Amino acid sequence: MVHTLKDTLNFQKRDFNDNAPPNAKIILQKQPMEQSTTSLSGYQKLAVGLLALTQFTVVLDFMVMSPLGDSLIKSLKITPVQFGWVVSSYAFSAGVSGLLTAGFADRFDRKKLLLFFYIGFIVGTLFCGLANSYEAIIAARILTGLFGGVIGSISMAIITDLFTLQQRGRVMGIVQMGFGASQVLGIPISLYLANIWGWKSPFMMIVGLSTLLALVIMQAMKPVTKHLELQNDRNAFSHLWHTVAKRNYRIGFLATALLSIGGFMMMPFGSVFAINNLHVTPAQLPFIFMVSGVGSLIIMPLIGRLSDKVDKFKLFSGASIWMVIMILIYTNLPAVPLWMIILFNVLMMMGIMSRMIPATTLTTAIPVMQDRGAFMSINSSLQQIAGGIASFVAGMIVVQKNNSGPLEHYNTLGLVASGISILCIYMVYRVSQLTIKTPIPFPQNEKV
Repeated sequence: MVHTLKDTLNFQKRDFNDNAPPNAKIILQKQPMEQSTTSLSGYQKLAVGLLALTQFTVVLDFMVMSPLGDSLIKSLKITPVQFGWVVSSYAFSAGVSGLLTAGFADRFDRKKLLLFFYIGFIVGTLFCGLANSYEAIIAARILTGLFGGVIGSISMAIITDLFTLQQRGRVMGIVQMGFGASQVLGIPISLYLANIWGWKSPFMMIVGLSTLLALVIMQAMKPVTKHLELQNDRNAFSHLWHTVAKRNYRIGFLATALLSIGGFMMMPFGSVFAINNLHVTPAQLPFIFMVSGVGSLIIMPLIGRLSDKVDKFKLFSGASIWMVIMILIYTNLPAVPLWMIILFNVLMMMGIMSRMIPATTLTTAIPVMQDRGAFMSINSSLQQIAGGIASFVAGMIVVQKNNSGPLEHYNTLGLVASGISILCIYMVYRVSQLTIKTPIPFPQNEKV
């Protein structure tokens, strides 16, 4: 299952040159041999850093809803089902946005596309910080999702354009450290601010940080336009349909959707379970997230490097089985000491995050360059919609009789998530088989 340089070159000559537009043949034949190395240039490191910080702000905006869940439910006097809708509204709007933009995703400079949606994300997050009712927070989350949900797919397209498959595991590990960093720094700081100034303050912090980052991207990132040389005359709808119609692509889409459902189903009600069932205090909650985040920061780069050296499917399978075991233990915990809660949180998060890097890396190898933006947009869209479905279903399964009562049926939620995660192993196996047959193009040829 390991692609050698010789295999890659043979795939390019046989498959790409037979099916790609005439100008694409010239481009692929001119790629320099040194691009296949795993070392990163100075500009590539800068690009990875900017994308990782972007991912940090977007992930934090989304992830902070979980630790703020108990505070939101009590402040706005809403039910678990209504809170599920607050989380799902972002996910569903992000999914719709991804589908609407998929047809256009490969027709623009990816840097400009990233900035456009990132600025919209900042505006939506600002409205979240200004919301003062259940209806207002729902509207603000919908607006934020319309822009924020597309940023991840644009980032993945940029990564796939700039880095070889042999580099992507390490790059994915760094970029997805945004998840761990949001737990180590973002969520504890957000909860600290929320305890002082209320649940709105974390969103205002994100707005300030994101605005500074957008200015840096404008100045420091180079245009990402090589894919424009491979475009054809299909309109946006035809390009979208062309991408969805490919059977290999649909396998990748389904695998991503199942991954999102299994991984996200328990997350929205994590803080509610910890506070009302495990008797964690609001003051202890930031520490739990911080320690779990440190674990993620340590494990993510290691898994990224490991995924570049070993069979990615085997790595994913091992991480999935580990995750299922930890979920079944954690969701059935009684009130235990704080150190045990932290330990199981770290172990569970290791499994959840360790399976994302090999799965995402394998999925990025499926689309050809001229379909990459559309593929990533649709993939991200389905990921968001699946997360929204997971949150909605989770809200229907769990029950809380009053705002301070225990959360019931959280263990049932763990069983459902575990079953879906086992099914994911089969789907990612099918994706891994496709990467053996799919030609792997070199990344954008730039002097960086």
